[in-house]
Amino acid sequence: MQEALNLAREAAFLGEVPVGALMVQTSSNLLIAKAYNQSIAHHDPSAHAEILALRTAGKALQNYRLVDTTLYVTLEPCMMCVGALIHARVTRVVFGALDPKSGALGSCADLSKAPWVNHRLEVQGGVLEPECRAMLQTFFRKRR
Repeated sequence: MQEALNLAREAAFLGEVPVGALMVQTSSNLLIAKAYNQSIAHHDPSAHAEILALRTAGKALQNYRLVDTTLYVTLEPCMMCVGALIHARVTRVVFGALDPKSGALGSCADLSKAPWVNHRLEVQGGVLEPECRAMLQTFFRKRR
């Protein structure tokens, strides 16, 4: 999660919402992707850190199914990102700060437990939560 925080700092430096993500192959603990939010730079509302990490991981593994992977991300993923994680068959998601406005792994909804989805994510939240939350609060305080 420390590396995800470093990526989030890079995003903040570039004026993006400070969210960083890493994709790791669970069994080998091998880093296969890293990304940070780039929605502003790419003029793309889907360029969240999680989506960009999924795209990179898919290319690295030469597969759109990302079984045996863990995503580490500094902020609880939104509905769009959780949907993509489910479709990619990511095994586990570890996140830092809760997102009370759009979090979809427990805050506003918990899509990982929705009865209609065909894949279950293992979810662990609150990892380095104070640091992740503080980075986001500082970023938004400066922008207001």
